[in-house]
Amino acid sequence: MGFLNKLFGKNGGAEQPEGSKLKQNQHPCKTEQELLERYGGIGFERQLDFADVIGSNSWNVDMQKGEMDFGPGLVFPIQVLGSFSHSSETWLWAWANTQSGIPQKLLQQALQLQKYGADNEIDLLNISQFDATKDDMHMIGMVASGMFGASAYYIADYGQGALVVTIKSDLIDKVQKNDHYRIPTVFPQLISQFEMNHKAALSNYLMAKGYKVTENDRKLTGSKNGNTITAEFDELDRLTKLSG
Repeated sequence: MGFLNKLFGKNGGAEQPEGSKLKQNQHPCKTEQELLERYGGIGFERQLDFADVIGSNSWNVDMQKGEMDFGPGLVFPIQVLGSFSHSSETWLWAWANTQSGIPQKLLQQALQLQKYGADNEIDLLNISQFDATKDDMHMIGMVASGMFGASAYYIADYGQGALVVTIKSDLIDKVQKNDHYRIPTVFPQLISQFEMNHKAALSNYLMAKGYKVTENDRKLTGSKNGNTITAEFDELDRLTKLSG
């Protein structure tokens, strides 16, 4: 997790309707693994662009305004997903954290994830508190970012724990590099960080970027605007070749 850990904010001491609509154009995921394979690719890619925007800036959060501040001109609306305790190594969903007084308008995505988990029997989304790792924070952030079309997620480390939020901002969206040639670089980074079905994850990543995807046995092809990505896999759907 070395690369993703660079997006932890250290000791920093609004509602977003357009970024809180759950996309329903595909059949529901039924497991944590399916969630990661569906949304991990596009969520991971957005983190690269977000890192370019905020650099190494520190953070501050204003829960009443629903904003996270990374410095002049870098104040973004947030949705609060939950928090991780370093001491107990547990995750607590924001909708279950009644003592914190998080404004209801900042819980839209967390509540929709809870309902999704209840409807599809995914414990990760539906159990209020559970043992977790730092990797789980990244997984939850990426899934939410991809699922809701957020600009990015952020892990705001405040010492005793870390707050995980999603961010939606035109400023971030405008700098996102929708470059065909970054796919062969981004995707290998993703599968080196997380265990997943490579073939399913790449297919979903390409479709999220607007590619038409075709599969033929152990080969996958994605096409968009005259550009083509080709991938080959072994009998266990592990990536063996990626070019484009």
